[in-house]
Amino acid sequence: MATVCEQQLVQEVIHEGKLLGIIISADFKKPGIHFFTPNTLSQQIAYMRHPAGKSIQPHVHNPVLREVFYTQEVLMIKRGRLKVDFYTDQQEYLESYVLQAGDVILLVQGGHGFEVLEEVEMIEVKQGPYVGEQDKTRFNCSEGNYQVRLSL
Repeated sequence: MATVCEQQLVQEVIHEGKLLGIIISADFKKPGIHFFTPNTLSQQIAYMRHPAGKSIQPHVHNPVLREVFYTQEVLMIKRGRLKVDFYTDQQEYLESYVLQAGDVILLVQGGHGFEVLEEVEMIEVKQGPYVGEQDKTRFNCSEGNYQVRLSL
């Protein structure tokens, strides 16, 4: 298995032209603001690094009507290791990545499942309100040719 940092610092998981997820390695460190998502996604993710003394002008966010069709979620791994399995909308297994402390993943579309490899602490952020079982369709993972990549 590979980890995200063994490949590249930002990994887009794409299948048949569809963006399934974006993984940002804990090792990503660039000055300024870097958005990883196109403006069309209902969940936006960016990395920010500013020097001491920088001011960000106070502001409020204006009400803007938005239409959201799919739940997109962000996981921030605080501690441990987590294997993320990606699936098509038809519930067919595609590939896996291993996340470690400091890695962040945005799950955009398609299916996904998880296996905790080392006790994990993580934070999840997604659109709400959460509507319970109406929000997802559970399925059994397909026994197949598992291709595990150590994320970025």
